[in-house]
Amino acid sequence: MKQLRIRTLVGIFAAAAVLSWGGSRLWDALDSLPAVPLLAPVVLALIAVVLLATTFSLRSRLRAQRERRPVAKPVEPMMAARAVVFGQASALVAALVGGVYGGVGVFIATSHLADVPARRDQALYAALSVVAAAAVVAVALWLERVCRIPEGDDEDGPTPSAA
Repeated sequence: MKQLRIRTLVGIFAAAAVLSWGGSRLWDALDSLPAVPLLAPVVLALIAVVLLATTFSLRSRLRAQRERRPVAKPVEPMMAARAVVFGQASALVAALVGGVYGGVGVFIATSHLADVPARRDQALYAALSVVAAAAVVAVALWLERVCRIPEGDDEDGPTPSAA
């Protein structure tokens, strides 16, 4: 499984932010700029909490297994792999969604819409979405690090390389 690169996540975030800022300008010119939902940061924060709980659980159980201590419920390799895939997918989506709401938030904050109280609230929701998306990315990267197999801990021996 390939490791996520921060550069890739930043690139997705930046591209989504630029495109959504341009789209927001277009929608505003047509007087139909959609609202930023209040639930956007809430859902991202819930995903971050689920990833954090998974990370804490796996970290303690994997540490106990590596130190050869008795574990009530050992970590199956496929479960750890699924957790990492869930974290990677969450990080990619959070980078995209964070970029979209970041672009919309910057547009609202720097335009004539910042004077409208409802749009000011939406700029706040967009900013909170970016913060929650960053939390998802950070926890997903930590989960990936926790589930990494230490060097020299390969029980099956060396794996043949593909020619």
